[in-house]
Order: sequence, then structure tokens, then C-alpha cells
Amino acid sequence: MRAVVFTEFGPAGVMHVAEVDEPHAGPGQVRIAVRASGLSAGEVLLRSGTLRDAVPHTFPHRTGFDAAGVVDEVGAGVTGVAAGDEVFGMAPMTVRGTNADLAVLSAWAPKPAAWSWAEAGGAAGGAETAARVLDRLAVASGQTVLVNGAAGATGSIVVQFAAARGAVVIGTASEHNHDFLRGYGVLPATYGPGLPDRVRRIAPAGVDAVVDCAGGALPDLIAIAGDPARVVTIADFTAAAHGVHMSHGAPADETGQALGAGADPLAVHGLGIAVELAAAGRLSIPVAATFPLTEAAAAHELSETRHARGRIVLIR
Repeated sequence: MRAVVFTEFGPAGVMHVAEVDEPHAGPGQVRIAVRASGLSAGEVLLRSGTLRDAVPHTFPHRTGFDAAGVVDEVGAGVTGVAAGDEVFGMAPMTVRGTNADLAVLSAWAPKPAAWSWAEAGGAAGGAETAARVLDRLAVASGQTVLVNGAAGATGSIVVQFAAARGAVVIGTASEHNHDFLRGYGVLPATYGPGLPDRVRRIAPAGVDAVVDCAGGALPDLIAIAGDPARVVTIADFTAAAHGVHMSHGAPADETGQALGAGADPLAVHGLGIAVELAAAGRLSIPVAATFPLTEAAAAHELSETRHARGRIVLIR
């Protein structure tokens, strides 16, 4: 089968499609014929070499963490799903490889009928992350939440999850994305110097929690929150120096605890939340662009511009 791989660190051009052995569903897993799969910003950093010392890797590295498709193989012990079912979900963290013709999923949920394949293919990672960071911050109804980088692939899902909890949501984005955020009921603020003052004018009573999906602004975000413990980042690798928690997922051991320094357990219940919100018309998955599998390098180049509004998806 075909899969997107890279065999060395470097620019986007090191990405290519190769013929690889088919994976098979193990216990507790399903295999899907992939219709669409997301592009991971973290893997863009890994491919460039930025994370070579932080993330274990072997070559050739197969890319892709979330995907949607049709179940064609069910592993031992799996119930409630059968061949032919349409699902979206996530691959095991240690395996990945969803940017391929076939992929194994370790967590999945039924594909909402309202979603296109492209939307479903890019949904799982953002839904898991949104549930994980909002749980960590214990965001509840009536609170005010600031999401930095609110128009991006993950931020646009975080704001919808936060709003569904009953929070008042403020989102930073460039001015041309403000109407996009207003469409989600988000109060927009322009990022950059002077952000604390702009947020104070929007929320004079203060902000209860901050989710950073963009990086590069932790001092201002801490000032807005009033306490680094009320800030969680998924994008800023200087977090520890500021006393801020950087949330990332990791494989779980037999006790269900996350492995890896500072890792949080994967919030796979976020997939079920996404299904419920989609059914109620309260969750959309913005897709910035779609590319065929053979143009994965171009997809990585677009991601590196940091100007994509929503998810970048590879379709079959």
C-alpha cells in the first residue's frame, strides 16, 4: 500500500510516498481504508529536525495521527463496530502512519453524517487536544477563557469545545480572521504587543483560564491569567521556564498512566464529545486546504506558513 514517509530530516521536499507493508488491527484496534487524514503540526516540526532530540524516531518515519475512513478489519476484543462502518479516530501514538491507504486506529467514533470526509479526517486530533487542555484547566460554565491562536487547526476546535461548556470565549487571531471567530460566538482580539490591555477591555472582570495554541506570547498570557498555573500551552517549548504546563499526549501503560516527561493522558473521550456536538450542530471542523496523498510536501509547506485557517487534510 502507499504511505507518506520521510527518511531524513529536512525541508518539505523530503516527504514522499512509498510502498510499505499493510498494517493489521491488533487487540482493541480497528483498521480502516482511509478516505482522509490530518496533517500534524508536530510532525512538521519533527520532519524539519526541530524535535529530533525530543521525540523518539526511526527512519523511514510514517506520518499521520488522525484519519477517517471505512472499517475493513476488526481486532480481537473490539465490539460495537463492524466492517463497513464509517469512523474517524486516532492511531496509536507510537505507530501513527494514518497518511496512507490503510491505517490502524486505537481510538475511534462514528463519523457524523454532517461532516465531509475531509472534516472527519482532520477532527480527531483537535477534539482530543481540546478535551485534554480544557479538562486540565477545569473550564466550566460561566468562566472566561482566552484561546491564543484561535483560528488555527486546533484553536478553532478548542473555542467550540469551550463554548459548549458554557464558557465565555475570547480568541486571538489576525484581524482578517475576526469575523471567522465571531461566527463561533468568540470575542476576537488581535494578537501581538498590547494584548493584555486589549483583553482587559473585552473582559474587565478578568480571565479564568488561558489555552495557548500558537506560542511566543507566554509572558503576556500569564499577565492576563494572573497565574502561570492558569495557562496551558500546546505550542510553546519555553513553557517550563515560565512555570507553564505544556500539554502533550503520550502512550499509556497498563495502568492507564501517560508515559513521558510532563505528558497528559490522551483525552480520547473528546471524540465522543465531538460526535455529540456535531449532532447538535455545535461543532464544525474548518478545513484550510486539501491535498492528494502524493502532494504531502506541498501540504507541509502550507503548514509552515502558519497562515492556514483550520485543518490541512490529505484526501484519497
